[in-house]
Amino acid sequence: TRGAYGLLGTEMIAALTHLQHVRDKHVVFVAILEEKVDEYNRRYFAIQLEGSKTALELPGVIDEVITLALLRPDAPVDGEAAAAPAEPFRAFVTHTDNVWGYPAKDRSGRLDALEEPHLGKLIAKTAAPRKPVPLAGATTQPNFS
Repeated sequence: TRGAYGLLGTEMIAALTHLQHVRDKHVVFVAILEEKVDEYNRRYFAIQLEGSKTALELPGVIDEVITLALLRPDAPVDGEAAAAPAEPFRAFVTHTDNVWGYPAKDRSGRLDALEEPHLGKLIAKTAAPRKPVPLAGATTQPNFS
């Protein structure tokens, strides 16, 4: 059975890599997040999938890792009184460095750290043409000297 799981992991990564190169379609994977604790008693989240190899390699193969989360607004700063408790809200977490520790990655570079939880708008934003960024002192003529 151990060999079967190794084969499963290899075949899953091969299939995912094949899907990665499909340019005219948007492929969406949905997975459950599992909350775990490491040996230093730190909390982290991992994708719950059959085969640990697939769960570890999946984020490296795909372009976007997005977590839909129920977030609570920040607590008031010390010394400030809260007018009323702020309501939690749902959002897509899209950046790797986020305070909640959710898995996220944006290879497109077009997404804000938090996005509206609307999959159609998110796909449209990642597929939109990138705006050119002017470089300081750049010219249109090559300098080969």
